[in-house]
Amino acid sequence: MRDQRVLHIEDSTSQIERSKWVLDSPNPPPLWKKLFSSLKETLLPHGNKLCFSSKNKSFLALAYSFLQSLFPILVWLKDYTISKFKDDLLAGLTLASLCIPQSIGYASLAKVDPQYGLYTSIVPPLIYAVMGSSRDIAIGPVAVVSMLLSSLVTNVIDPVANPHAYRDFIFTVTFFTGIFQAAFGIFRLGFLVDFLSHAALVGFMAGAAIIIGLQQLKGLLGITHFTTKTDAVSVLVSVYKSLHQQITSEEKWSPLNFVLGCSFLIFLLVTRFIARKKKKLFWLPAIAPLLSVILSTLIVYLSKADKQGINIIKHVKGGLNQSSVHQLQFHGQNVGQAAKIGLVCAVIALTEAMAVGRSFASIKGYQLDGNREMLSMGIMNIAGSLTSCYVATGSFSRTAVNFSAGCQTAVSNIVMAITVILFLQLFARLLYYTPMAILAAIILSALPGLIDINEARYIWKVDKLDFLACIGAFVGVLFASVEIGLLVAISISFAKILIQSIRPGVEILGRVPRTEAFCDVTQYPMAISTPGIVVIRISSGSLCFANANFVKERILKWVVEEDDIQETAKGNVRAIIMDMTNLMNVDTSGILALEELHKRLLSRGVELAMVNPRWLVIHKLKLAHFVDKIGKQWVFLTVGEAVDACLSSKIATA
Repeated sequence: MRDQRVLHIEDSTSQIERSKWVLDSPNPPPLWKKLFSSLKETLLPHGNKLCFSSKNKSFLALAYSFLQSLFPILVWLKDYTISKFKDDLLAGLTLASLCIPQSIGYASLAKVDPQYGLYTSIVPPLIYAVMGSSRDIAIGPVAVVSMLLSSLVTNVIDPVANPHAYRDFIFTVTFFTGIFQAAFGIFRLGFLVDFLSHAALVGFMAGAAIIIGLQQLKGLLGITHFTTKTDAVSVLVSVYKSLHQQITSEEKWSPLNFVLGCSFLIFLLVTRFIARKKKKLFWLPAIAPLLSVILSTLIVYLSKADKQGINIIKHVKGGLNQSSVHQLQFHGQNVGQAAKIGLVCAVIALTEAMAVGRSFASIKGYQLDGNREMLSMGIMNIAGSLTSCYVATGSFSRTAVNFSAGCQTAVSNIVMAITVILFLQLFARLLYYTPMAILAAIILSALPGLIDINEARYIWKVDKLDFLACIGAFVGVLFASVEIGLLVAISISFAKILIQSIRPGVEILGRVPRTEAFCDVTQYPMAISTPGIVVIRISSGSLCFANANFVKERILKWVVEEDDIQETAKGNVRAIIMDMTNLMNVDTSGILALEELHKRLLSRGVELAMVNPRWLVIHKLKLAHFVDKIGKQWVFLTVGEAVDACLSSKIATA
């Protein structure tokens, strides 16, 4: 009997000691220290570890270590071999054969001159190659961002009436895009990009692909007057009106554009189909766009088809990127619009690039540093805005070609950029007779990769709310505008988060037989509840103004229900144990709700116990003197200890 009493005293002592671990946990770091740590982890190698090891390092070693963190090329370049260079050279040349015609086509989609698309395939890839952490991603202009720019910027400046102002505004938007992307990386704000969820991105990409495809009817049909709106109805109406006007006007409309464009579109799609069936022929769809440009240009030049109604590119300015520093517009009434459009482009470009980069990184088994990727893409777009480039990001189609071609490192981007430079220096003038219909065919051939029906089916199967965001983005982009599509997708995603925050999971726990685990009695019917004690777990990261009253009312309702059930047989509820393991934060509304809950429970003769509150939660509860109100003896480290303490107390057994 004496031994049992000694064991009970030792258990009580150890339980009190463990409760002190919870109550005496260190205070969380202040906000400024968190921001400083985030900045240091982003810019310095190994974060805080650098400070502890700096005493044993020279200044030069520290500087080189910092440069390695800022320029990952310095890390892997030490182990770079000739065999890797051969693979990167082949991948880069293959990439360039696809990049050159696509860049020209995407420039027309963005409503800027062709050379600006080629410029965008030079400076940003070179900067990303030395700063980026992905080995596979191919940098340059992409269809979705090009369409996004043209649809948003044309609402501010008319590219037909004032092409130079439009071009300068595009460069300004690109600068702001880079600023936002770099800020996301430096201050570790990548979570902002995640507000455009995967499901919303699937719907947005599909809707954008269809809109881009409809806009290419202008090039395929040789239409000269076309709408600046991007919704499907406006585009189709514009196509009908323009065709009717051209056919009935004195100027004869030629169907040669349509015939030529469709012929090469079929050729491009066939090469893609063949490559899917035979993986070894991955290079075929990669070089097919360049072959299409060469062949169609020769056909038009030799047959003088431009005299018969074929629309051609005409002049393409050669040479290297020119400085655009003095063309940036930081004064005037449109600066705010440029910043707003830059923010939208930053989010879309980063979302696409991160999705592409992570997909191929997981295949090869290496880790992608998200914040460093954002910083590198921000720097490359800032530099691009100063060198006549528009917004660049990672391209899925070109990254797939780069991967299939066997790239080993980001040197393939360098090879691609050098090839584009040589092309601009030597062959740009040869593009004079390139038909616009071929550019439309090249863009159309790349669009099927943006429409993922299987992924949409998967989203519908797994999560209906996610599918609603997917469909909302798709319908919004297709029938309203890009802005509406993004707004609908983000609104639905926010609504989903809000619903989950307002109605968090509040579970009653029971002890699973032959274990010390306490689990949800609904999920585990075999779990046994303790008479007179209700164990509750809040399955939410925060107890705040949005959900505090809901949690309080749910707990009080359960107490009343348990009293009604137990009063005849086993006695009323005498203690409520709240498992706060999942609770990361609490605000003043949450604390007020806990205080009111405690008062209401005391009025019914019920004690309130807390289990394992996180350090930020316990810190705030101590500052609000809530711990003093419930009593320090009612704070526990584990649910089992809390239940045992309640059972052994007079309150629980009364």
